[in-house]
Amino acid sequence: MKTILSAVTALAILVGASAPTPAQSPQASQSTSSVTDYKQLAQLLRAGGYVILVRHGATFSNQADTDPFTFTDVTKQRNLNDKGKELAKAFGDAIRAASIPVGKVYTSLFNRAYETAVLAGFKAIETTADLTEGGLVVTPDENARRADALRGMLAKAPEQEKNDILITHKPNIIDALGKDWFDVKEGEASIFKPDGRKYQLVARVQMADWPKIAVSQR
Repeated sequence: MKTILSAVTALAILVGASAPTPAQSPQASQSTSSVTDYKQLAQLLRAGGYVILVRHGATFSNQADTDPFTFTDVTKQRNLNDKGKELAKAFGDAIRAASIPVGKVYTSLFNRAYETAVLAGFKAIETTADLTEGGLVVTPDENARRADALRGMLAKAPEQEKNDILITHKPNIIDALGKDWFDVKEGEASIFKPDGRKYQLVARVQMADWPKIAVSQR
């Protein structure tokens, strides 16, 4: 279990403390002074103002994306396995049980990301190439553009008293956030506090641990 929670104070590591120039992108860094506190995390999220970045749920390890250009043919994609589907549903149930308000929900074009959002029970889900794994089938320039776009989404504040949810892939997360996310697990969420052109890591939560956040409020 990996849950990292840092207080949103002056002692925490601010990301992009100085405003970047137009040619720069916001960067993230994991705080070294952190504690595990489900109750505090639930309280922060209930107030809104956070971006929850999720790697899609658990998938079949014996499947591959054999036609990465045709997103409508899910039979040629790596899809959620039974555990992934179960935890995606539990993730959404826990969000609602903890009274965490959800704003906009964006996912990759791949079914495993979109289905994670659907099974979680989120509404008005929007798919976007900005969160879609490109790999070797798109140009290096396009992969870099998608990493930039993801950083921009992390820095954008949600609507008042809402939390936005982004569901994407490991390569996208590493490209945008760097080597500290090399070990990001399927279903893992990284929670950020955005502030226009910068963003701060608040917590990393495994998908199986979201029910514990809901229970902490009882």
